[in-house]
Amino acid sequence: MPIMIDLTRRSLAVSALALAVPRSATAQTCPLDVPPMIHRVRLGAFTVTTLLDASAMIDGPWPIVGEDRGRGEVEALMRENRLPPNRFKPGFTPTVVQTGRETVLFDTGNGEVGFVPRPAGGQLARLLARAGIAPETIDVVVLTHCHTDHIGGLVEGGRPLCPRARYVVGAAEDAFWRDESRLSAPPESNAYKSARVFRSHLLPLADRTTFVKPGDTVAPGITALAAFGHTPGHLAFHVESAGQRMMVWGDCAHHEVASLAHPEWQAFFDMDKDRGAATRRTIYDMAATDGLLVAAYHTAFPSLGYVVRQGTGYRWIPLTYQLDP
Repeated sequence: MPIMIDLTRRSLAVSALALAVPRSATAQTCPLDVPPMIHRVRLGAFTVTTLLDASAMIDGPWPIVGEDRGRGEVEALMRENRLPPNRFKPGFTPTVVQTGRETVLFDTGNGEVGFVPRPAGGQLARLLARAGIAPETIDVVVLTHCHTDHIGGLVEGGRPLCPRARYVVGAAEDAFWRDESRLSAPPESNAYKSARVFRSHLLPLADRTTFVKPGDTVAPGITALAAFGHTPGHLAFHVESAGQRMMVWGDCAHHEVASLAHPEWQAFFDMDKDRGAATRRTIYDMAATDGLLVAAYHTAFPSLGYVVRQGTGYRWIPLTYQLDP
């Protein structure tokens, strides 16, 4: 979900955040003035770590969610849920899954070129070190899609952040961004910026990239799922170990209340509005039916939770102590 664009009627203000993280990098030991930025849980035999690449207080969620609705309707929903009506703090949260055989990174955050500029954004490299995960040990980098806030961290200081990794992206996603016509989009647009970063950050890695489709296995226990609409080749991923299951859903939600309560509401950054809405309902229903843990990139950190049905929509239940021993 890129945010540093001109929405013509408002500006999206990015707030600075404290960069220090305590050595243990756990929420329980963080000083009160430092937001938690690393969260780790077990999924069967796998270890799952989420990393807060950026923390930004921005205007919204309207029109980022509910672009086709009146502003007042979206703000009323926020008030009903005891949230500020016109500002929110989305997560930008890459996820690391350590299977015991491979270390898999899902999405790479903003990096040096992202929509949340440093120091508020682009913290993945720093946080991997704090979490004790050397970039050299990452075996697979999986991209849900190619918006700049998901691929900007592929490169750090002019070199691949994960020098030994192989890369995985949807075949349809790669074909879309590889098309030179993407560069004819307005220079201030998300499409143009993402196309440029695709060429500078991902295209040079093509000889180390695997192009997948829904149903393909990315690594043992990790399978691609169709989640088209936000971008033409957007993918989610099913992760399973010892009977425990998780879904990494990328940008299937831009707000943990508004997106889930009204999956039919249009999302500003969806490239295919109707298909994006259909995907949300399908993905949310799968998560709710199967009781899946979800890694949801743009929900509030730790960006892990569950989905339940509520009326004609759904409700997000954030992870707290459900998986504690």
